[in-house]
Amino acid sequence: MAEVALLAVVALLEDVPEKALRRGQVGTVVEYLGPGVVEVEFADDLGRTYASLALRAEQLLELHHEPGLQAA
Repeated sequence: MAEVALLAVVALLEDVPEKALRRGQVGTVVEYLGPGVVEVEFADDLGRTYASLALRAEQLLELHHEPGLQAA
C-alpha cells in the first residue's frame, strides 16, 4: 500500500479488540510514526476522541470523497 496521507480519512480493515475498535470504523491520520506506521485518531460525531493508536498502513483503507483522476 502506498503511504497514507497526513489527515487522510481511513477505515479499519480489521478489528482491534484491545481498543474496542471494529473493522470499518473511521478515523483520521494525525501523525507519521515511522515507515508504514501512522497514528490514527478516532472521534465521535461531536469531535470527541475515543481512541488514538499506532497502526500499520496495511490495516487501513484510505477513503475518498471525490472521484479520482483514473478509476482502478
